[in-house]
Amino acid sequence: MDSCLYCNNKAVLDELMIKICDMEVSTLYLFKEQSHPGRVVLAYKDHVSEQFEIPEADYVRFMLDVRKVGEALKEVFHPAKINFGAYSDTLKHAHWHIVPKYEGEFEFGGVFAMNPKQTYLTDAAYAERIEQIRKAIQG
Repeated sequence: MDSCLYCNNKAVLDELMIKICDMEVSTLYLFKEQSHPGRVVLAYKDHVSEQFEIPEADYVRFMLDVRKVGEALKEVFHPAKINFGAYSDTLKHAHWHIVPKYEGEFEFGGVFAMNPKQTYLTDAAYAERIEQIRKAIQG
């Protein structure tokens, strides 16, 4: 847990993501690398390594957070599909990558790269994207 990105490694977290908001039982971040416009990461509020280690009542709420984020991304970015990935081989903290995918664009029809390091935005563009997502989540 000492080296957990979400719990104790704020400097690295800040290099990779920008906090959007706190959800019911999680925290939503905009992934700075935006090859997939609207890509976010949703991290569970407490440190657990596996999804099944989340207490049952919180797990239901966590999945509702995942759903709400997916709905917001669909509303704001109009992707052809949204991919949901819960990978954590090396980062042992329960989280979801929620990745809008667009036909004919970067990696459509395949698994998204963890960090292709290709597309970064200006601070103003990040702020605008975050505000759009936040408004859609809040309804």
